[in-house]
Amino acid sequence: MAFRPLPAKAPAVLLREAKPLKAIFGHARRLGHLQRLLDSQLQPAAREHCHVASWREGSLLLIVTDGHWATRLRYQQKRLLRQLQAFEEFTNLTRILFKVQPPTVQVGAKGHTLDLSTDAAATIQATADGITDPNLRAALERLAAHARPKG
Repeated sequence: MAFRPLPAKAPAVLLREAKPLKAIFGHARRLGHLQRLLDSQLQPAAREHCHVASWREGSLLLIVTDGHWATRLRYQQKRLLRQLQAFEEFTNLTRILFKVQPPTVQVGAKGHTLDLSTDAAATIQATADGITDPNLRAALERLAAHARPKG
């Protein structure tokens, strides 16, 4: 008896039909909506440093990227609480909690050098030689120049 895999479904169909995914997607949409409401009340400079983590039982937990922004937001906490309570979604808001969590940076993301074998560089250069578009050709030649030296 041969195994026949189930037919693949489009991601949008999975999000609508699969119960666990549907719940996660609904929660993500809800947090996104709450984030937009929060952003509407924050100073433009603070928006990228403050994100909604959770909203339950009258408490709004906000993740802040560093202590500096957490302190600034704590000073504005009463004003922010009053402004958010004006929205229907936050009518039973009683307190705002701030948690400092620096953004995670992938190791090697900054200053990453491209490791390209000499064989791959030769293939890219050969491809570039057959291209008539000067911009694409120049881009491929720059990419081929990233080959690591033999040794």
